[in-house]
Amino acid sequence: MPEVRFTVRWPDDSVSDCYSPSTVIHDYLQAGASYPLDDFMTRSRTALHLASERVRLKYGYACSSAMDQLLRLEARAVSYQAHSAATVTIVALQP
Repeated sequence: MPEVRFTVRWPDDSVSDCYSPSTVIHDYLQAGASYPLDDFMTRSRTALHLASERVRLKYGYACSSAMDQLLRLEARAVSYQAHSAATVTIVALQP
């Protein structure tokens, strides 16, 4: 499966390099776009679950790397939830 690496900039200007096992992430996130934190997390959850499911359909098992990535995003997002205007920017999507 074609994997995608993507870089996000958090509200504190720190960046995280992220992974999706499928190009489905391109349907949910766009390079250069900024998303309100809740929207970013909804998009990420949907995309990474779909990516994991694509792996399951092809190989017979879910992608633990996609779920691990989602857990890291979830853990990071918690620290910004108190900020109502928090946004996440997609710095890059690399196929």
